Amino acid sequence: MDNRHEVREFLLSRRARITPEQAGLPAGTNRRVPGLRRSEVAALAGVSVEYYAKLERGALAGVSTSVLDAIARTLRLDDAERAHLFDLAQAADGTSALVRPRRRVGRQWMTRPSLQWALDAVTAGPAFVRNGRMDLLAANQLARAFYDEVYASAAANGQHPANLARFTFLDAAARRFYTEWEAAADIVVAMLRTEAGRDPRDKDLHDLVGELSTRSDDFRTRWGAHNVRLHGTGTKQYHHHVVGDLTLAYEGLEMAAEPGLTLTIYTAEPGSPSAERLQLLASWAASLEADALADTTRKTEADA
Repeated sequence: MDNRHEVREFLLSRRARITPEQAGLPAGTNRRVPGLRRSEVAALAGVSVEYYAKLERGALAGVSTSVLDAIARTLRLDDAERAHLFDLAQAADGTSALVRPRRRVGRQWMTRPSLQWALDAVTAGPAFVRNGRMDLLAANQLARAFYDEVYASAAANGQHPANLARFTFLDAAARRFYTEWEAAADIVVAMLRTEAGRDPRDKDLHDLVGELSTRSDDFRTRWGAHNVRLHGTGTKQYHHHVVGDLTLAYEGLEMAAEPGLTLTIYTAEPGSPSAERLQLLASWAASLEADALADTTRKTEADA
């Protein structure tokens, strides 16, 4: 991805949302741009207008940490946005590969037996491993049942691994699965945009963004907003086609042994209707696996 373009559009979008009143400046009249002027950002950040204009044109190479911090404060960036700005600066310097461990390519990644054992040991909730492109790389039985429609959609389209972003924007079933689809779609795009800042040379991510931008107006509009997000914990609403509505809390854990991958575990409040429905989902998943095993056994005996 073009780093200069990413920097320019990100800074422009953040500047446009800050009103003069929010920055403690008089609103004035005849303002031809939304938000703050370049000169106002430069003054508040303590740099020259010429230098800030150079940065906003995408030339972040060599910029100091103190200047980045000043711009982040002026533009009122949250933690995710500040981290994204620093990622873009590192990419401009060409230092990203040096300061960040090598990321694995999804299609070449293989689940270690010990990791699968750890996932399978989680029996009360869905547990899975994903990368920054939203590929589902490994999962326990309950996660495979929870994301049953995601896996089915990927299989029907000859895609491997299954990808949550493709499902969200290209499969109509997603609008039923995510009961708050608009919010879920915002989160998916913000996570992909964050990953693009972290690893701008990821060809698979570039291809995925290109595919979704071409095939989905909803994705393309959101991608153009340049929003980013740190996605570690929270609560989401789902509607599973077998067990119905689910309210699940999630925790995302960065995997020290697998740089760039995240282990996510969903849980329901003990004793809640969602907890009961997760138990029903576990029973359904177990019955499916038992049926599949029985079919395999019958076929093996028939071949013999």
